[in-house]
Amino acid sequence: MPSSTIVHAAVFAVGALVGGGVATAVSARSRRDMLPPVPAQGAPAPPVIHVKPGQGTQMQTAPGQVMKVDTSVLKYGNPGPIADILVRRAYVAGYDRRLRHPAWTAEHLTLASLGKSKLEPRDASEAGDRSNSQFSEDQSIPAMFRAKLQDYFRSGYDRGHMVPAADAKISQEAMNETFLLTNIAPQVGAGFNRHYWAYLEDWCRRLTSSFSDVYVFTIPLYLPKLEADGKWRVSHEVIGSPPNISVPTHFAKVVLAAKPSSPSTPDVAEISAGAFVLPNAVIPDEAKLESFLVPIDAVERAAGLTLFSDAIKAQSKHICKTTKCEVIVRRFDDAVKGNNRKAISGPK
Repeated sequence: MPSSTIVHAAVFAVGALVGGGVATAVSARSRRDMLPPVPAQGAPAPPVIHVKPGQGTQMQTAPGQVMKVDTSVLKYGNPGPIADILVRRAYVAGYDRRLRHPAWTAEHLTLASLGKSKLEPRDASEAGDRSNSQFSEDQSIPAMFRAKLQDYFRSGYDRGHMVPAADAKISQEAMNETFLLTNIAPQVGAGFNRHYWAYLEDWCRRLTSSFSDVYVFTIPLYLPKLEADGKWRVSHEVIGSPPNISVPTHFAKVVLAAKPSSPSTPDVAEISAGAFVLPNAVIPDEAKLESFLVPIDAVERAAGLTLFSDAIKAQSKHICKTTKCEVIVRRFDDAVKGNNRKAISGPK
């Protein structure tokens, strides 16, 4: 069976994507999920909150229009939402207390950060070794909102890294931080986390051979599915006892890569960018990476995030036009991973 047919019929659950108001159906038989449409330009700007000592709080809803806000309603507590911004040695993450996994992670990859630079050689003894790392709960998160090791016990899902351990070899401390559960989300194991998702992570690292700077955002997504009654619904599993951690339906990798535009203008960057959305499901090795391409705006809309400014997106070239969007299948890594894979211990 051709690989394109396998992708459509078996795994490519992104289904119908809406970009610029035009819907593209992937297959009548495929699972039909949707990224929300990109809104038209010119939408009203959100209100701006100004807090001035001794003058109370003011909200500016439009240029020249300012109203005072009665903050006494929050006298006994402000419910938030609280944004847990976690700054690590190799990455930055935003943690979602409700879903109990990262809302997003961001990393900056270079040859030097990956220990592959000939100009900045690194002592091999200082590099991180994943066999010395263990998954652990993040004590910086309040216990009520913390993802716990026992939540993954017999869940049927891998503890999937949003920032891969292989991206944090600069030190053992940096690698250990990728094993904090604030960098983890439930992922299908065989066929996804241990295979195609790992191939995509490797592709991101290999971009450093062509670009001087590679910025990678990883974003768990919850996309709606068209049901038999004609209505769109978001349905996902929750693992743990009691149920605590939500299982994303999809994961996005959004990449921005930069390099000098020419030897004579090293300070002027040529930027390439692209976004990929993969279903949290088994994906065959022969699936084409480009089949998972989506507009960056669509990911931002689905996640409720602004990753790049309109100016950056407008000046960026398409990543698949400036480099090959092809993964390398590395099934031989299974034996290595199998030897290093630690069993999930039972709840204590």
